[in-house]
Amino acid sequence: MTMKYSKLIFLAASVLVLGACSSDKDTTGDSSDKQAASSTSTVKKQDAENGKNSSQDTTTSSDSADTKKEQNHEAKTLDQNVSYNGSHYSVKGKYDEILVVNKHYPLSASYNPGENSTAKAELLKLIADMQAQGYAISDQYSGFRSYDTQTELYQNYVNQDGKAAADRYSARPGYSEHQTGLAFDLIDKNGNLVQEAGASQWLLDNAYKYGFIVRYLEGKEGSTGYMPESWHLRYIGQEAKEIAQSGKSLEEYFGITGGGYEDQ
Repeated sequence: MTMKYSKLIFLAASVLVLGACSSDKDTTGDSSDKQAASSTSTVKKQDAENGKNSSQDTTTSSDSADTKKEQNHEAKTLDQNVSYNGSHYSVKGKYDEILVVNKHYPLSASYNPGENSTAKAELLKLIADMQAQGYAISDQYSGFRSYDTQTELYQNYVNQDGKAAADRYSARPGYSEHQTGLAFDLIDKNGNLVQEAGASQWLLDNAYKYGFIVRYLEGKEGSTGYMPESWHLRYIGQEAKEIAQSGKSLEEYFGITGGGYEDQ
């Protein structure tokens, strides 16, 4: 009897021990699973962040390669009437040599003339006359930009909107008219680029009187490579009148290659 009870007590104790072990194992398993899940989540987050950084690094690296390629491009003219002058391209106009910058004809990285004094003087006259006629034009404007400044600006737009979108409204480094010192963006009294219909039409009708053309016209993206910009003025000089009154883009007027970059 004593032996029988002893066996029963032993069996009961064994069951309790086994139950406790089983419970400990399950608890440890849950803890391990949670740790594993947490670890996986952390790894995925890090991978995502690394992937994002990698993507940005790749874009930067790619853009850097593009920049080097653009800096060291071999001079080549796609059109017989275009000449290469060591740091920039130009065409022979009726009265003057006209500097050309578009997505096929870049400037060298070292081309750094600063703001053209004649163009600036005429711009200030234009602004004063617009203000006198009641247009809300600011004395402030966006003028000359160096190669390095354009590099930073363009990359910011690429990071913000992607390369394809940025290429429609911002020039890659070396391809901006602002680097010539002959291009100016007009700004209104609120600090915005000038887009008001009345002011835009005034510029189309009168900018040539000051030697300027509205460079990126409505409906000419296929020719200029850029979306229309009613605020962007390019100083030409005397021939601005003929160009403006032709209704053509600069590319169309001189019969030179325009549109997108070679890789677009």
